[in-house]
Amino acid sequence: MRIIDCDQGTPEWHAARAGIPTASNFSAVLANGRGGEASKTRRSYMLKLAGERLTGETMENPRTHHMERGTLMEDEARGYYELVTGSAVSRVGFIRNDLAGCSPDSLVGDTGMLEIKTALPHILIDLILKGEFPPEHKAQVQGQLWIAKREWVDLEIYWPSLPPFIKRAWRDETYIANLAAAITRFNEELEGIVAWVKAYGDDKRSA
Repeated sequence: MRIIDCDQGTPEWHAARAGIPTASNFSAVLANGRGGEASKTRRSYMLKLAGERLTGETMENPRTHHMERGTLMEDEARGYYELVTGSAVSRVGFIRNDLAGCSPDSLVGDTGMLEIKTALPHILIDLILKGEFPPEHKAQVQGQLWIAKREWVDLEIYWPSLPPFIKRAWRDETYIANLAAAITRFNEELEGIVAWVKAYGDDKRSA
């Protein structure tokens, strides 16, 4: 495990994560296509990373209104978390292992992490009423626990003027083992695409 000291969203951060699968996109790596077909989401993500490896340029996604909203609210949500839990948090740039990387919103003590999301009021209220960990975030948070070698992560879903939904997820070793195997297969396919395109370019230049 290696921690890269940088501010998230900076050119240094984009460079650190270029060309490797990251936890925020692990759901794409695990995606299955319809009717047994290959997943278009998985293939699109793989080709994006191949482009980053081959060109040395980051293929940044356009920032949406929801992404901008989340960035603006993140500090407020982090402060609320510290207030209600009594836990001191520390920011981190980018963490990676040999296969992938992640950018937790904060580290908590020696064993925990914090992942912050924002949600519109009706969505947050529904989460509070259900009281269950949202399954759509499982791949990301379990991936973070795997990469950062931490024991638990608190998912905080936040909207101003509403109580935040905070739910803890502990390491799921079976899930993590399957995730690591899926990331290994993904990287092998990615490396194959990069090698094929390089060979194709060499053939064109020698023709």
